[in-house]
Amino acid sequence: MRKLALLLVPLVIIGVGVGVWRHSLAGKRASGSPPTAKNQTTEKAQPTIIRLLAAGDFIAHDSVNTAAKKSDGSYDYLPLMSDFTSVFKTADVRFCNDPILNGGKVLGITGYPKFNSPTEFVADMGRLGCNLINTASNHSFDFSQANITASVDAWAGVPDVLAVAGQNRNQAEHDSVHYFTVKGIKFAFLAYTTYSNTPPANSYGVDMFTQQLATEQVKTAKQNGAQIIIASMRWGTEYSGDVNAAQKTHAQFLADQGVDVVLGHGPHVLQPVQQLAGPSGKKTLVWYSLGNFLNTQEPPETLFNGLAIMDFDIKTLQITTTEYLPIYMHYEWTAEQAKADAISTRHNLHLYLLQDTTQSMIDAQQLHTTVNDQKARITKTLNSYGQTIPLITSSQL
Repeated sequence: MRKLALLLVPLVIIGVGVGVWRHSLAGKRASGSPPTAKNQTTEKAQPTIIRLLAAGDFIAHDSVNTAAKKSDGSYDYLPLMSDFTSVFKTADVRFCNDPILNGGKVLGITGYPKFNSPTEFVADMGRLGCNLINTASNHSFDFSQANITASVDAWAGVPDVLAVAGQNRNQAEHDSVHYFTVKGIKFAFLAYTTYSNTPPANSYGVDMFTQQLATEQVKTAKQNGAQIIIASMRWGTEYSGDVNAAQKTHAQFLADQGVDVVLGHGPHVLQPVQQLAGPSGKKTLVWYSLGNFLNTQEPPETLFNGLAIMDFDIKTLQITTTEYLPIYMHYEWTAEQAKADAISTRHNLHLYLLQDTTQSMIDAQQLHTTVNDQKARITKTLNSYGQTIPLITSSQL
């Protein structure tokens, strides 16, 4: 027994020592010792940027509707844009411009000059990844308030949307500021059109731009804690790459109010990008016109456009990266059909990244241009107001 006791004493001492060591180690970790590998991974995964992607006009021209129509009478537009589903997934906020009415079949499907698309058009923009949508347009009152209401209803049924603004079902919606939060940052989204093809039938169906309305809504957004304010503007001269005087006046006014980013559209072609300063020195980035996205217009400038890419630093809320991903809207017809402007003959529609475009594709569209010519035009246009925005490929996203 005495020998057994002598053997057990060292074991007890060792056990007590191990327990004390473990307790001490736990205390050091709890009091701020270096994190474990697991904690280090978690810290590295904390988001540092919010990426905003902005696309131009989605237009349901007659030939676009024909290409999307299925044998059972339904419509599927996503195959026309399928090259871009992965691109959209790289961004947190995906702005898309829906400048037409989307009242559905019950109100009659029509293209240019007065638009009313199937509701599938809206649903497929959502499937593509659009989650921040402008609907204020010169075409908003192509028909009646009933079409606007149906369009707003259609967008209300699309899942995972951050905000839709521009068209409204009542005065309360017209007066409201739209908010959303991404990675802890609160955004406000404002949307206006500066003109209408048809006199508006009421005071609320579309957000017509006035300095008074914009001032009130920006003030409300700030009071409600918006950290970044985005304004969508339907303005400018159609098919002109030049910024007109009214655009410059409205842009500076929005900068003076403290808007962070202005996303312009209406000319259907790319226009320059400019950084403006407000009274306090705060910077406002203005994309005067994003051009087109899905469409079948004719001038090359309406078919070669791109996606604006902006990264916001979460800590400073400043834009740290500005890039442009060029795109190409393809369709085909013969030289004779193009000369006769036989628009119903356009076929084989598909939207491509410019990096995947070949000269044979351009020639089949009867466009007398080249990829290099369009790259040069896009680069010059983007940066003609002093910016240095690079053209990128999808691998650089």
